[in-house]
Parts: sequence; C-alpha cells; structure tokens
Amino acid sequence: MTHKILIIEDEPTLARLLSYNLSQEGYEVQLADHGSEGLRTALHGLHDLIVLDIMLPGMNGFEILSRLRQHGIRTPVIILTARNAEEEVVQGLKYGADDYITKPFGVAELLARVSAVLRRTGNEGSGVSQENNGEKIIRVGELAIYPEKYEVVLHGEPITLRPKEFEVLLYLVQRPGVVITRDDLMNAVWGFDYIGGQRTVDVHVSSLRKKLEMNQQSVQIESIRGVGYKLVARKEKTH
Repeated sequence: MTHKILIIEDEPTLARLLSYNLSQEGYEVQLADHGSEGLRTALHGLHDLIVLDIMLPGMNGFEILSRLRQHGIRTPVIILTARNAEEEVVQGLKYGADDYITKPFGVAELLARVSAVLRRTGNEGSGVSQENNGEKIIRVGELAIYPEKYEVVLHGEPITLRPKEFEVLLYLVQRPGVVITRDDLMNAVWGFDYIGGQRTVDVHVSSLRKKLEMNQQSVQIESIRGVGYKLVARKEKTH
C-alpha cells in the first residue's frame, strides 16, 4: 500500500531533501511551498500524512493546522519546529498535531517518525481504502468514490458528475455528518481568490443533490439554514 504524503515547506533545499528521502522509501510525495497553497492542497487532496513547517509565507503552520481541524480534516500532521522552540511544540500539539520533528534532524529520525505516525493512525485521517489493485476508493454507505478517476458509483450504478460537482462531493464525503459552510466549500473547491458569490456553491450542490437522491434515500445532502450543508448516510431498512 502506497501512502500519500503532503509536504508543506518553503525552504527549497529542505523540501527536496524531504521529498527525495520519503520517495526513496516508497511514499508518494506532493509538495507545497506557500501557506495558502498548502492549506488548499490539504483541504482538496487525499493524504495519509502531512509534514508541516511552522514558518511559512502567506499563512503559518499553526493557522493551517487550526483550519484543517476546524474543517474536520483528521489527517495526521507532523510539524517541523526550530531547535529549543518548546513553545512551538506545545502550541502545535494543542492545535492538533500528531508529532513533531526538531530542526536540524537526520534522515533516520524523519523516516522513523513518519512510519510511527502512519502505523499509529492507519488510514483514519484520509478515510481512504484501497481495492486489491491498489486503486483508492472512499465509501460512505452505498456510495463509492474513486478520486483518481473522478468516478462515482451509487448502489452499483455510475453517476455522471461535472468536475466541480465531483469536487464538492469529495469535500463533503470526507466529513460525513459535519456541517460545512458555503465559504468553506467555495474556498476549498473554487479557491480563496474566487470572486464569484455563494450562489455558485448553491447551484452546484443543488445539481449534485438531485443526482445523488434520484431513486434512493441512503445518501443525502442536507441544507442547514443560514449555514451550509452536510452529507448524511442512512442505513436502509430491510424487510
């Protein structure tokens, strides 16, 4: 099983070092070198682990970590802290970090901590399982999502979604039962610099809801008046 790791680090040499050594161990690595970019990638992607530097341009690691946890993202996070910066470690753990590595660090320590966190948390953070062929899949009730192929299957029948509808569903399905605000959806799917209004979100959710709820009631998107939406999976009655 290949684990996918997101590295959010703006120092090029360190980012390359992390990427190279983790790739050599068989991990799939994705890089982000800016705080806002890192947050958007973390919200959008399906990662098994995030390695997060504290000092970043645009948005620091504490803010990224805080927003991830507020949005219901439980992906394990290892923070990178400066030497003798005990307050950074304490603050990071309070915000929801799973572990920390103090700079400078050796490759052996890095690999050991990454392996330990992944072993301890399994795939609970990303909510991703894998088929026998290694293909990633997310399941909620009778709903199956194949993020690498942009395909959705409900009760064994494929559903055709537009790209943005798929991304909205992917964001919701990673947080079943959690109320997601319109602003959260707009930022995660359309980006923080999107100049359109929340009506765009409502239109896409409405279209997605109709496609999901056609002839079935097990997976639904509920509207929370004045706030946003949440995805609900219900057990079907057996006769």
